[in-house]
Amino acid sequence: MSDETGSGPPGTTAHEWLTGFAAVIGAPAPDAVVTDALLNLAGAAAHDSERIAAPIACWMAGVAGVDPEEALERARQYVESRAG
Repeated sequence: MSDETGSGPPGTTAHEWLTGFAAVIGAPAPDAVVTDALLNLAGAAAHDSERIAAPIACWMAGVAGVDPEEALERARQYVESRAG
């Protein structure tokens, strides 16, 4: 059953969901700094192309083993290079 926003059981926060999912996949849950960097990376990808690029860009950074803050910086550089 989901709450009125359709985002999971009532009272489940994103942090709680990510912490639970991290345990299921055997990975550490992201802290606030990593979460912010990933959200900003997703925003950069979505605003410079189609929204679908947002989660895929985050996945690509993870697969490549690139730190989220570094991935964000590289994404910003990529966006800037395309604007010129």
